[in-house]
Amino acid sequence: MERLQRELKEDTYQPLPVRQHPIPKRDKPGEYRVLGIPTIYDRVCQQALLNRLEPIFEPIFADASFGYRRGRSTKDALRKVGREIQGGSEWIVDADLRDFFGSVDHEKLLTLLAQGVADGRVLRLIKAMLKAGSYGEGRLFPAERGTPQGSVVSPLLSNILLTPFDREMRLKGYQLTRFADDWVITCKSAAEARAAMDAAHRILKQLGVEVHAQKTRVVHVRYGFEFLGYKIKRGEKRLYLPESKIRSQLRAGCFVRLPARKVDPPFHGPGAATNQAQGTSENHGVDYGTEPPTGGMGRVLQTSPRPKALPPTRRVDRAAYLVASLQTLA
Repeated sequence: MERLQRELKEDTYQPLPVRQHPIPKRDKPGEYRVLGIPTIYDRVCQQALLNRLEPIFEPIFADASFGYRRGRSTKDALRKVGREIQGGSEWIVDADLRDFFGSVDHEKLLTLLAQGVADGRVLRLIKAMLKAGSYGEGRLFPAERGTPQGSVVSPLLSNILLTPFDREMRLKGYQLTRFADDWVITCKSAAEARAAMDAAHRILKQLGVEVHAQKTRVVHVRYGFEFLGYKIKRGEKRLYLPESKIRSQLRAGCFVRLPARKVDPPFHGPGAATNQAQGTSENHGVDYGTEPPTGGMGRVLQTSPRPKALPPTRRVDRAAYLVASLQTLA
């Protein structure tokens, strides 16, 4: 710790390349996501940097952003989407970004960072981390773009880069819900959804981020869409019991949220009006405004795999808050 603090003070600290570690993608056999694992020494420095940057940028993040923020979770994002659907916004822009963490534009990111950080040493430190590169299979790979998945500061940097997108979509009146690089927009009509998708394309292009055209669609909620590990759609099957005898929150025509399965119908790409393929219907209900029930389907919802949010802050010393964040980064 003393050595790291001294190097930061003397501006001689140089991060090492991260180690590449491929992990298989869920539900995509043969495809891998490459994590970038920093050394312990570099992780300590990144944690100290995160401790200093988080209080600066957290107040400016948009309400539409839920990913890797304290006090916010996937459940909060799903509830927001559910409330909007129940309010009549049944047309969905279901979008995907192409290799987001691997394609982050360093200069655009540093420009946004400079709007909240005036200390040139901190900006040089972040730039050195971004440019450190990676190694794997006995080779060293330079880093012209991207921020490594697995880095302590990468989630915060991704939120900083995408905050202008959140703001612009809100100013245009669109109901965006974003968790890191995963996002959807709920709309009142197919025309509004197409306009929202075109606007998202333009804004993200200015930020150096590319939308995956083959995985982006406009779809009505009755056909269903996937978000944060859940399949969301309207249940259309007829119920054979009178409502007075149904003890759960299940009702005919209600919206359901189930663990995602690979049963999506074919979909239209950018500019398409609607998805004409018919999906299967479910009649298990979930009330988006409340906690899932504790029995029956509730057990499935609670035990299904899904992305994890950061845990709430615990009142522990954590090595004197990492030695006062390495004396405020020396």
